[in-house]
Amino acid sequence: MGRVIVVMGIPGSGKSSVINGALEKLKGVSVVNYADVMLAISSKKGVKDRDALRKQPLDFQLKVQNEAAKKIAKMGKASKAPLLIDTHSAISTPQGFKAGMPEWIIKAVEPAVIVTVETSPAQILSRRSKDTSRRRDNETLEQIETHQMMSRMFAAVCAVLTAAPLKIIINEDNKLDAAVSEMVKLVESQK
Repeated sequence: MGRVIVVMGIPGSGKSSVINGALEKLKGVSVVNYADVMLAISSKKGVKDRDALRKQPLDFQLKVQNEAAKKIAKMGKASKAPLLIDTHSAISTPQGFKAGMPEWIIKAVEPAVIVTVETSPAQILSRRSKDTSRRRDNETLEQIETHQMMSRMFAAVCAVLTAAPLKIIINEDNKLDAAVSEMVKLVESQK
């Protein structure tokens, strides 16, 4: 079985950019985006995009999340190479913060390492304002700071539940290469 590395970060942290940069330098590594799997499942039930998905009733989100976890856990068990799971640890919903990987999900995927990608709230706000591909909620710097703090706390709980180490990678503007290098070293250490 390949090693599973769960990579978390709030929207705008550059998590996917760090993963994609690492994939350019790594051979034999797979990646699955948790939200893409959830969207594929929920689109059959009429949900059109990720932003609409996180605004669905919590019971609906949990059912979809559970179905996606089962699919992803099978991928991890079947893979011979490291599998990166691109996901969020804390999802901001109208009802409050929801765990991106509740206990039964994080235990099912059995991560070897948990990574959280972070940067300053000001950089996140700037990145989000330039991203026209999504319909994001308008958040203040303080709200982004709270979201990132909750994300780190939720990631720490996942590490406690699985005994997986928690690695924090800082992805500052104009320093993507340094963040990518950290990710590459981490993944290579899991081969």
